[in-house]
Amino acid sequence: METMGNLRRTHYVGGLREADAGAEMTVAGSIAKCRDKGGVIFADLRDNTGLLQLIFDDSTDPAVFEKASGLKSEYVVIARGVLREREAKTDKIPTGGVELFVTQLRVLSEAQTTPFEIRDGIPVNDQLRLKYRYLDLRRPSMHEPIVLRSKIAKVIRDYYEENHFVEIETPMLIKSTPEGARDYLVPSRVQPGRFYALPQSPQLYKQILMLSGFDRYFQIARCFRDEDLRADRQPEFTQVDMEMSFATEDDIMTMNEGLVKKVFAEVLGVDVPTPFARMPYAEAMGRYGSDKPDTRFGLELADVSEAVRGCSFAVFRSALEAGGSVRALNVKGMADKLSRKEIDKLTEVAKTYGAKGLAYTRWTQDARSSSFEKFLSQDEIDRLAAAAGFAQGDVLLIAADASWEKACTVLGAVRLAVADKFGLIDKTKFNFLWVTDFPLFEYSEEDGRYVAKHHPFTMPRDEDIDKVETDPGACRAKAYDMVLNGCELGGGSIRINDPALQDRMFKALGFTEQRAQESFGFLMEAYRYGAPPHGGMAFGFDRMVMLMLGRDSIRDVIAFPKVQNAGEPMSGCPETVEQKQLDELHIGLAPADEA
Repeated sequence: METMGNLRRTHYVGGLREADAGAEMTVAGSIAKCRDKGGVIFADLRDNTGLLQLIFDDSTDPAVFEKASGLKSEYVVIARGVLREREAKTDKIPTGGVELFVTQLRVLSEAQTTPFEIRDGIPVNDQLRLKYRYLDLRRPSMHEPIVLRSKIAKVIRDYYEENHFVEIETPMLIKSTPEGARDYLVPSRVQPGRFYALPQSPQLYKQILMLSGFDRYFQIARCFRDEDLRADRQPEFTQVDMEMSFATEDDIMTMNEGLVKKVFAEVLGVDVPTPFARMPYAEAMGRYGSDKPDTRFGLELADVSEAVRGCSFAVFRSALEAGGSVRALNVKGMADKLSRKEIDKLTEVAKTYGAKGLAYTRWTQDARSSSFEKFLSQDEIDRLAAAAGFAQGDVLLIAADASWEKACTVLGAVRLAVADKFGLIDKTKFNFLWVTDFPLFEYSEEDGRYVAKHHPFTMPRDEDIDKVETDPGACRAKAYDMVLNGCELGGGSIRINDPALQDRMFKALGFTEQRAQESFGFLMEAYRYGAPPHGGMAFGFDRMVMLMLGRDSIRDVIAFPKVQNAGEPMSGCPETVEQKQLDELHIGLAPADEA
C-alpha cells in the first residue's frame, strides 16, 4: 500500500463540468469500475459527491499506466491530473462531459472481491445488504438518503434558530414512567436494583424547559421504544422535537407549516402551499376511515346507517342496535375489474382489522350479485344505493360494527388496498393535512379503563373540561397531527399547565395520588411554581426523510438500521456479555426456557 505523500485532495468530483476543463486537480475516492480497452484504461472514481471518469492512455507515464492496469473495483486511490472534456460524452452521470487525464496515481488501499456488486439496479438479498451495510451504503441510491438527511437536519436547525428557538439536549438516561410503549431499561451499577429508562421522547423535559423560562426549545433527539418493528418503525429513532410557550394551536401549526415549506423548498425544490387544510378527527375517520388519511385520491366512505336501519340483515341490524354504524365504500366503474376473487382478497384485508367479513354488491353490465341484498326489501336496496351513490358498473363494499370507529377503520384499510391495486394514487403529489380535535381518551379493553390517546399532559378542549370525569369518551383534546400522503408526519398538543386540572386528568386515567406522585412528581412540583401556557409537537425525522425521498422503508434512510428481531446484522448486536459485567450490575439471568 502507498501513502498519499505530497498529494492532497483539491476537488470533490460531483460538481465538475465542462467549464472546469483545463484545471489541474487532485481527486480521491474508490474505484467503482475499471475497463481496459487495450492501450486505454478507463476507471470510474466514486467519492461522496458522485462519479468521475479517470483516463490513462499511451501518453500516460508508463509507471502510472502500469499501476492503473492493476486497478480493481473498490480500490481506494488518490489521483492528480488535468480535467478535460470527454470525446464521448454521456448524460447518465452529471460529470458525463468531462474526464481526468491522470498524471499521478497512488493506491491507498486494495480491496478483495465484494459479496455483491457495488452498483444500483441489481437484486441483492436484504440480509446480505444489512450484514455488509458499509458496502451497501457505497451504492449511490443508498448513499444519497444519508447525505440528504444531513442537509434536511441543517435546514431544520436554521429555521428554528431563525425563529428564536434554543437547541437544548435532554438526558438519555431518564426515569421510567407508565403509559406509552415499553421502555428500554438500563441498570444502574452505583444504585443496585434501580434502573434508568431510555427516553421514548423528551416530553417531560421539554415541558420542564418551558417552566424554566426558555420559551422556545427544539432538539433533533434520539428516542427509543421497545416495540415490534415494521417498515416505518425502528426501536431507536430520531425525532424533531419542539415546544413553545404562550402559544395557541394555530401558532404551533403555522410555525411548523413554515418549517415544512422551507425544508421541501431547499432540499427538493418543491413549493408546498400553506396553510394546510384542517380536518377534525371524526370527519377524517368518517370520510377516509383513518386518522391519517391519504387525500391524494377520492374513494370516500359513506355513512349508510339510516338507509338500512331496521332491515332484516342481521349483520347490519345488530351493529346499529348496539349503537354502531354501517359504512359503505363505492368503487365506481370498477365492476368489470374488481372480480369476486379480488373481493375475497379485500375481505381478508378487512378481517385483519377486526371485521368478521365484508358485505358487497357487484353490478356489472351483464349481472348483479350481492352477499346480502336477498335480506333487504327493494325499498331498502334503493335507499342504500341512493345513500352510497351506487349505480351499474360499481362495486359496493360495506362494513358494519358496534363501534363506528372500527367500521370506518376496516373500510379505510380496504380503501387503501383498492387504491393500491388499481393505481389510483398519484405518487408525485405531496398532500399535507392537519387532523385536529382528537379524542382525549380511548378505552383500553386490555386494561379495562380509559387511557390517554396521546399522553396524560394533553389539554382538553375548553368546552369539554367538565366531562373529564363524567364522560371521558366524549372529551376532545387540543391535539393535532400533521399528515403527509396517509402517514403521520408529526403530532403534538397544547399541554395542561394547571396543577388542579392535571390532578383531575390523572384521576380520570386511574392513577392513584401516590402513583401519580411517584411517576410525575417532579413535573407536578415544578407546576406549582408558575407554568406558562405551552404546547408543541414532534416530527418523526426518519419518516420525514423517507417520505420526501419516496422510499418504502425507513431502513433506507438510516445508516445502520435494526431488523425484525431488533438486531443489527452488521455488528451482531444484541449480544451476550461477560458474567463480570452482570455481577457488577447485580443482575442474574434466568435460563432461556424460563424467561
